[in-house]
Amino acid sequence: MVANRSSSSRRDESGKLVAVLGPTNTGKTHLAIERLCGHSSGAIGFPLRLLAREVYERVCAMKGPNQVALITGEERIEPKDARYLLCTVEAMPVHADLAFMAIDEVQLAADRERGHIFTDRLLHARGREETMILGSSTIEPLVRSLLPKAEIIGRPRFSTLRHAGAKKLSRVPPRSAIVAFSAEQVYAVAELLRRFRGGAAVVMGALSPETRNKQVAMFQSGEVDYLVATDAIGMGLNLDLDHVAFAGLSKFDGQRQRRLTTAEMAQIAGRAGRHHRDGTFGTLSGTRSHDAEFTPEEVYAIEEHRFPPLTKLFWRDSDPRTDSLRHLIDDLSAPPERPELAPAPEAIDLAVMRRLSEEADVASTVRGRALVERFREACMLPDFRQQGAEVHSRFVARLWQDLRHGALPTDYIAARIAELDNVSGDIDTLQGRIAAIRSWSYITQRPDWVIAREEMAARARAVEARLSDALHSRLTERFVNRRLTILMRGAGADAALLPVTTQGEEVLVDGEPIGKLEGFRFKVDPATHHADHKLLFAAAERHLPQIFAERARELTEGVASGSEALHIANGSLLRGNEVLARIEVDRARSMTPRIVLDRALEAVPEAERRALKERLDEWLSAWLAPLAGLVALDEAARAEDGGPELRALLIKLVDGGGVLLRARSGLEGLSKDQRHKLRQLKVFFGALDIYLLSALKPAAQQRWRELAMARGWTLPPVPEGMPSVITADKDRPPAAYRRAGKQAIRIDLAERLFRAAHGVRAEANRKPFAIDDAMATSMGLTEPGYEALMRSAGFRPKPRRTPGEGEFGPPAPKLWTWLPPRPDEATPRERPSHRASPAKSVRAKPSRTDMAGGEPRRHEPKTDAQKATERPMKRPPAPPAGGGAFAGLADLLRGGAKD
Repeated sequence: MVANRSSSSRRDESGKLVAVLGPTNTGKTHLAIERLCGHSSGAIGFPLRLLAREVYERVCAMKGPNQVALITGEERIEPKDARYLLCTVEAMPVHADLAFMAIDEVQLAADRERGHIFTDRLLHARGREETMILGSSTIEPLVRSLLPKAEIIGRPRFSTLRHAGAKKLSRVPPRSAIVAFSAEQVYAVAELLRRFRGGAAVVMGALSPETRNKQVAMFQSGEVDYLVATDAIGMGLNLDLDHVAFAGLSKFDGQRQRRLTTAEMAQIAGRAGRHHRDGTFGTLSGTRSHDAEFTPEEVYAIEEHRFPPLTKLFWRDSDPRTDSLRHLIDDLSAPPERPELAPAPEAIDLAVMRRLSEEADVASTVRGRALVERFREACMLPDFRQQGAEVHSRFVARLWQDLRHGALPTDYIAARIAELDNVSGDIDTLQGRIAAIRSWSYITQRPDWVIAREEMAARARAVEARLSDALHSRLTERFVNRRLTILMRGAGADAALLPVTTQGEEVLVDGEPIGKLEGFRFKVDPATHHADHKLLFAAAERHLPQIFAERARELTEGVASGSEALHIANGSLLRGNEVLARIEVDRARSMTPRIVLDRALEAVPEAERRALKERLDEWLSAWLAPLAGLVALDEAARAEDGGPELRALLIKLVDGGGVLLRARSGLEGLSKDQRHKLRQLKVFFGALDIYLLSALKPAAQQRWRELAMARGWTLPPVPEGMPSVITADKDRPPAAYRRAGKQAIRIDLAERLFRAAHGVRAEANRKPFAIDDAMATSMGLTEPGYEALMRSAGFRPKPRRTPGEGEFGPPAPKLWTWLPPRPDEATPRERPSHRASPAKSVRAKPSRTDMAGGEPRRHEPKTDAQKATERPMKRPPAPPAGGGAFAGLADLLRGGAKD
């Protein structure tokens, strides 16, 4: 009979049979490992691949990796001389000749899905010298009945487990696990913990073992203080837990939503407290679950470890007939004969077998004992994707098309593995790919299914490892805020004790980046939640002054040595794009700016800030060196002995960057002594402009423009190197240039052209004269530009004489005449307006602005000399040799401004 065959034991009489039963944290697994290593050979079957891997590493450390094997459905590490086997229960070598055998968590024989496998190992897995059965005391009556010769050993719990009541999530203590019974609830709780406690590790049955290992390791190492899990943690995971909080007390068991049994509650709650450290359990208050409260009876049962015993174990024939597919299905569906056993609910392998047997094209291929056994093995492929019997049967049917003829094609397996080798996507997508690759890992572990088994298995393991790494990364990114975790951990201690360091521009607290330094500004990482900013600032503010002090000392030394490149732009002193200070210009001392350190440097300690300020002041003094001539004019404008007329002219000359229109300068109203003082200051009196030659150099013009911009003025940029002629078709020319049609020429060079033209005019004795434009052409002026420039100085070209019929020879030269220019004709430069803001204006804002010379034009009473120059003259006299409109020509003949 089937029942008799299934309940007999091969070595009931020959070996010692021990059942070690008791609650969690009694050291049962540790005892089994010690007994395994005390024998010459042996095997232990675990309910989870994760546990098998954990114990495998422990035994390897004791016996050496060459003597230890790991055998699971998806992974096989089998050294040639292996004597100790760590397996999942399904992969246990039941009939192997080993000295020791052990089955862990044997109470799972009452599980609806996997119970029949545990029952089979309970009845048939025997060691030659010793067999050990580990599990809950709830299975003791059935062990006594099924295995009457077994020695029952009870073990008390090492620590106390106490009920702590209901707590809000914000009140759950660190080193706690929160248990939920759906992926949605797990994610919701983990997200809340991320926001308020820095994050949590996540453990679910749907995760790959590698991902679960990494998440558990993150919790065990203290990287996070909370673990959110399904009831998967109840299966023997050794965790450093102090408290277990239940988010609910009911779950869907595959058929219906039901409340957990007290034994199931205790199995999960028992994860709290390890060895001799006590633990607590409770529930989460404020959840939507209507049953998230323990009854007094349940609390008593869990604390005292008193649970109703199991009355039935699920059973299925482990040695069915394989002469036909029909006999195989009948035997797997047959009921047991012993009252302690109950027929197992239809497992996924039997459901797939039934569906495929109803398809004639599949059933017709399953003929003979060998093919029936092979077909049964194909149907036993686990449904890792959890898509149900209908979908899973389609996958098995596709495999069977190849398996019935022999091994699976290598290229087909390689292509399927390659399709799954994609680490992009969200958490759910990666979980789906991991479930699929686990199927192929299982397939490639079968020695008679795949030809190149080692190679394909290695590929599948590599892809699963990459996907697991990616999933672990996604879970960590979504549910762990490392910064907040570190800060919360140190919240109860002195914040100054937290190690704050810098790595380049990155600021790290306890090795975790919390923000970046931009010069002397601390920027919190924009990826952080708004609620975290205060904590991040608090962690950094006590350490940043030390970092800023060091940076200030380095900057001070760099400025002194010249290794730090500073510049001024838009009224700010900059290092690259970093603002170090503002440049402020006093109303009364426009060429004596001062430095005001940026507010960001307020975090720098006083001594370092003062030293930096002194060094920057020295740098500014050196920066102003090209403006020495303008600085001298500015100081002379404040001297009382100069007289109001001279002081007014100097003020306008400084405001114009060293250039001033002569026509409206007030020069004619100056005394001989005042003019002499101007010449002593190296001011030149040109035909149309008064200017300071040293101020026309590129460096001086650039620095003057930056100071003017600091005053709020709007000025065109200074051309690079200040060439002789620039294009100025639509743009306003810079201060040192005079417009010449669609071009602009530097003022000192324009004066050179005017001087040459007046020299030719003087020799012509009031007759029309020809001007050689070779000098203008060499400077870059076009003919229209040269003509426009000369017109602004009063020169008028006469129409060329057209050759008559029959006349030959070169064209007649262009002849010129001259009349003193009117003020509106002498101002073609169209200088930009100096738009001074009220806060930065250094002088009273003028009502209008004159573009020529760059100085603000004020409505002042005209002098008699000015009125006389504005009257048209029919026959102008030759200009005097010295003074007047051509004062300074002797100096100009020696050359214009040098670049």
